[in-house]
Amino acid sequence: MTINAQIKSDIKDAMRARNTVKRNTLRNIQTVVKQIEVDERREVTNTDMEAILMKYAKQREDAMSQFAEAGRNDLVEKEQAELDIIKTYLPEQMDDAELEATLKEIIAQIGATSMKDMGKVMGSAKKAIGSKADGGRINACVKTLLG
Repeated sequence: MTINAQIKSDIKDAMRARNTVKRNTLRNIQTVVKQIEVDERREVTNTDMEAILMKYAKQREDAMSQFAEAGRNDLVEKEQAELDIIKTYLPEQMDDAELEATLKEIIAQIGATSMKDMGKVMGSAKKAIGSKADGGRINACVKTLLG
């Protein structure tokens, strides 16, 4: 079952269970999906769904940090609940050791030796790792390995 089909099914389940937070979160994701399908006239793939979910999760994390700075704990809790729902549809994230090992392999394959090669490494890393690690984490690890 595709991620999109799973989300559609889970919206129905959330409606039956009267779980408004889950229903609204998944409907927001479906809105983005529908927009892409209409604008680009194509079916959304699992890879597209992972990218959409990663972007949506990043937005929730950014909002949480802003609400925390403003002292709005009620909104922080709301964003955290949405983030928890989103994470159930994303692949399990790589731990730091696994990420570092993967990046070392990519650096060796490319033959990168300095920060000048960072663009090549980042491009290959994003293709190889996909949504198993956040771009910020990948970037920080590459800087450490090349610097």
